[in-house]
Amino acid sequence: MISRILELVREFPRFGYRQITRLLRGEGWQVNFKRVYRLWRQEGLKVPRKKQKRKRLGNSSGGILRRKSERMN
Repeated sequence: MISRILELVREFPRFGYRQITRLLRGEGWQVNFKRVYRLWRQEGLKVPRKKQKRKRLGNSSGGILRRKSERMN
């Protein structure tokens, strides 16, 4: 079962252990979330974090206004 979990993780890298459990159940495996979660941690699997979009500085006319510090701390 661990090999199948690893195959699914390679195929769907954004899925977590709950979604992988649903896929396994759909294939006929008789597993629950707790078992898949235990194996997930045992294998050291993690879902990659989404990168945050960075806000633009300034206004729409293209000017960048970054304020300078006025005093320490």
